[in-house]
Amino acid sequence: MAMRKLYRVTLTAGEIARLEEILNKGKHSAQKRKRAQALLHAHSGWTDQQILDAVGMRRSSVEDLRQRFVEDGFETVLNGKPKRSRAPVLDGRAEAHLVAVVCSSAKPEGRNRWTIRLLRDRLAADLELESISHETVRKTLKKMNLNLGNAKSSAFRRKATPISPPIWRTSSTSTSARKPPGGR
Repeated sequence: MAMRKLYRVTLTAGEIARLEEILNKGKHSAQKRKRAQALLHAHSGWTDQQILDAVGMRRSSVEDLRQRFVEDGFETVLNGKPKRSRAPVLDGRAEAHLVAVVCSSAKPEGRNRWTIRLLRDRLAADLELESISHETVRKTLKKMNLNLGNAKSSAFRRKATPISPPIWRTSSTSTSARKPPGGR
């Protein structure tokens, strides 16, 4: 005996037309096409087993698709959940302060030069930041094209790597002048 579905997929005429358009026209990702097929089959009353056999999805994926359709809506199911975007940890003012500290002639106490972790601690103290990762400092320095590697100065700009032309190998013998073994 088939179990009654908790989440029923009911599509409008516009949604059906959009799904059919995705399947028949244009370039769409395989994932989007599978979702469109599964939604159309679920709307037609197919069981989860029939859908996963026809579309090639896992049972849990079909069940999740039904649930997301009911709870989150058509667009979310079709396109997936929107990606979270994070605000940058260092704004322009903080980046400028970091560059000023790195490029200044003042060295940290008891050291010959700045390290990434020393810069992190100095930045957190100067700008009253709660926490900042040394990786954020490293990425910011890389974005600014600064390098801490030179011991004589605190920082210097990285040199662009020259693009050298490929070396062509030439041969003094021609392949057409060679005779095959056997003398033919």
